[in-house]
Amino acid sequence: GSIFRTCEGFGVNRLLLTGYTPYPLLKNDSRLPHISEKLTAQIHKTALGAETMVPFEYHEEPNLVAIARDGYEIVALEQAPTSINLRDYPAPQKLALLLGEEVHGIPNELLKQCTTILEIPMVGTKESFNVSVATGIALYALSA
Repeated sequence: GSIFRTCEGFGVNRLLLTGYTPYPLLKNDSRLPHISEKLTAQIHKTALGAETMVPFEYHEEPNLVAIARDGYEIVALEQAPTSINLRDYPAPQKLALLLGEEVHGIPNELLKQCTTILEIPMVGTKESFNVSVATGIALYALSA
């Protein structure tokens, strides 16, 4: 829910959700009704209606090739040996920001498909931010 709300605040034009990420009710939702209704209510509690304002799609697996074919630069937000500081990145017009799982991050097979890997520098002792907080930081920096 918080990622929907953050995306709406920054004017993100589309949110692609994959894997086990919870998502609101879809037009032809294949999930059991009680599951989709419960998840939609939980997302709404945090999104406060933003889940109805940001167009979204759900796919089991991300199709980065198709996104790149549409002219988007695929950029990962991840800690990696080849990552660059988020502050030093000049954002292109068409950017698809790839976010990973809270604990395991972005799988290597997806990182290999990205043109750039960005990292938010950490000053404290924790290794990373929560994915929704990192999303807000990244969208703010990329929109500046």
